[in-house]
Amino acid sequence: MKENYTIFLDRFSKRLHSLFHSDSNINELSINRGLPPEIWEGIMELKPLSVAIPSEYGGRGTDVKECLGILAAASYESLPLSLTFGINIALFLEPFAKYGQDPMKEYVFNRFLEGQAMGGLMITEPDFGSDALNMRTFYTQEATSYRLKGTKHWQGLTGMAEFWLVAARKQLADGELARDIDFFVTDNNKAEQRIHVEHYFNNLGLYMIPYGLNTIDVTVPVEQKLMQHSTGIKMMLDILHRSRLQFPGMGMGFIKRMLDEALSHCINRKVGAQKLLELDAVQYQLSRIQSSYSLCSGMCARSTSISGIANDLATKGLEANSMKALVTDLMQEAAQICVQLSGSSGYKIDHVAGRGIVDSRPFQIFEGSNEMLYTQIAEIILKQMRKEKQSNLGTYILSLEQTKLVGDRFAKLLNFTVPEGLVQRQLIVLGRVIARLITLQYVFEMVAKGFRTDLYENSFKHMETDIRKLLSDFSNVNNAAPIIEYREASDWMDFI
Repeated sequence: MKENYTIFLDRFSKRLHSLFHSDSNINELSINRGLPPEIWEGIMELKPLSVAIPSEYGGRGTDVKECLGILAAASYESLPLSLTFGINIALFLEPFAKYGQDPMKEYVFNRFLEGQAMGGLMITEPDFGSDALNMRTFYTQEATSYRLKGTKHWQGLTGMAEFWLVAARKQLADGELARDIDFFVTDNNKAEQRIHVEHYFNNLGLYMIPYGLNTIDVTVPVEQKLMQHSTGIKMMLDILHRSRLQFPGMGMGFIKRMLDEALSHCINRKVGAQKLLELDAVQYQLSRIQSSYSLCSGMCARSTSISGIANDLATKGLEANSMKALVTDLMQEAAQICVQLSGSSGYKIDHVAGRGIVDSRPFQIFEGSNEMLYTQIAEIILKQMRKEKQSNLGTYILSLEQTKLVGDRFAKLLNFTVPEGLVQRQLIVLGRVIARLITLQYVFEMVAKGFRTDLYENSFKHMETDIRKLLSDFSNVNNAAPIIEYREASDWMDFI
């Protein structure tokens, strides 16, 4: 019988706290590459990844709420650990559960449950980062197998994962590569499927997770090809959007930790005769983190309702991009504020906030840089507005399903006609505005279910302030461009 989830999550949280604060010191562990085997053993023996394994194979049933809960519990103690779980859950186990062929499932899922295996996803290539559709890794079909060849890099868990989902394009008879993309499962336990690590990268943060350059020259049986439901590109979008929709799980525990640390420090720290907490500017900064906590809570609630593997998320780019981009911006801001409030003690790599700045920074880059995602958000909105022959942004947000519940409080502020021919820097700003409206509505929807109204109102105040500032950037475009040959007549020593 499946253990009650509340009990399961509580046991997991307590085990992490014990491992990281009693058995060892997470602040010391986090400045070294990797984790000691005994720590991994202690974490994985509780089978945290069972939340993303179907119940018919011995798992807890791929319930999004349970997946996000594990990610949040892990990120409260260690953001790299949460990302490790996020890679396994969103980039291997869920796609494999949805698209994998049945003959492979019992073997693979058993390796995760009983052998503490891990898995990841290989899409990114040295010459094709966000341009995944032009990847050069290819496959050819043989009688009972597929041969894959290519190069991949910056895959989290490089050299550590036992299983990989590898993206490749079919090589056609004329040597060209097909437009569509396919995915294949590889098993590093088998020599002919083993992916070679050329070298490891000295990543700036996230020391727990190995990254590197991989050479692929493997042969896999036909049953290890993922079975697309329509096209491979739609399958890839479904996978990536589901992953982006689960970023709030990783953000939830991290932002809560930054809030708890900052509150505790400001309550106990005195400046002269008064507590740090009593300073007006400090209260503003703390309320910023708390606003992020509320917004992330709303994202988690929304993700739980829409991102299960039974749903096709290929067309959910608006919400997936909004969640991923905004929550990762909020994570970085929360860490920056916590460091500022902590003073000199926060500026240490073994301080949870100082480390948090470095560890949360790449979240704004991987799985689509935030600038790219904000641009896509704006393009989605503008396309829909043109389709509906609507040019007034304030009017449009009152009709958009994802913003109409909060739109009335912003309609006046956004009462303007969106001009034609926006430059990219304007699209990014517009995307930032839309993402804030969408995620604020998630919090509003929770208020009807009992979420604290005061937390929602504080989030509204901060989002309104943000949007006012963003609209100034939108309407007063800074068109500065870099001067490539800038050295001539620019050395200050010549002007003394």
